[in-house]
Amino acid sequence: MNSTSIPDAPRQGWWQRHWRWAIPLLCVFCLGFFAGVLALFMSVLFGAMRSSDVYTTAMQRARDNPQVVAALGTPIEPAWYLTGSLETSGASGNADLQIPVSGPKGEGELVIAAEKSAGQWTYSTLIVEVDGQRAPIDLLPESADNNAAP
Repeated sequence: MNSTSIPDAPRQGWWQRHWRWAIPLLCVFCLGFFAGVLALFMSVLFGAMRSSDVYTTAMQRARDNPQVVAALGTPIEPAWYLTGSLETSGASGNADLQIPVSGPKGEGELVIAAEKSAGQWTYSTLIVEVDGQRAPIDLLPESADNNAAP
């Protein structure tokens, strides 16, 4: 008796068996990877801006100003993000920054426009615009010397 058997169908490969869940998982992985790279880039960028002399001096002036303290309360904290530009090249540079700030009494924005020459920042604008107030609070000293050094 000659027995003929039906040969087994060849087994499908891994991709043919799992492509329905592998493709969405691969897309989620790629999106997560790019989001992580973007978050790292933004963290490094914001960290560099926050460690600059112009940023730290402006934040200190805002925290030391009695009008700003009265309007926002203490502690005055910056938001995690900021907008604008900061360009330095050795002893020269330009800064145009807007930093959201807040305290227990309110919120506002610290606006900075400054130029660096011979290693010293000179501010042309250093104000705090408090939400709900018409007039901004000017943080520049009354004297003609408005360099970063207090």
